[in-house]
Amino acid sequence: MILALLIPMYEVWKDHDIWQTMLAFASISTKTAIIALVISVWRDDWMIGVVAAIILSVGNAGLMLLAQIIKRITEA
Repeated sequence: MILALLIPMYEVWKDHDIWQTMLAFASISTKTAIIALVISVWRDDWMIGVVAAIILSVGNAGLMLLAQIIKRITEA
C-alpha cells in the first residue's frame, strides 16, 4: 500500500496540471483513510475509524472544490 501511495506523488512531480495534482492528492487521502480504517479494525479503536470515515466522505469533496476555485482564479 505504501508503494501505491508513491504512484500519485510521482504523477504530481511529473505533471504540473492543477487537476492532475488535485486528483493525486485525493488519491493519497483516500488510500491513507483506508489504511486508517484497517488499523482501526485491527486495534479495535472506533475513534480512528470515525476520523477515517470523515476523511473518506468529506475530504475529497473539499479537495475537488478547492481545485475548481484554483482553476477559475488562474483562468481570470
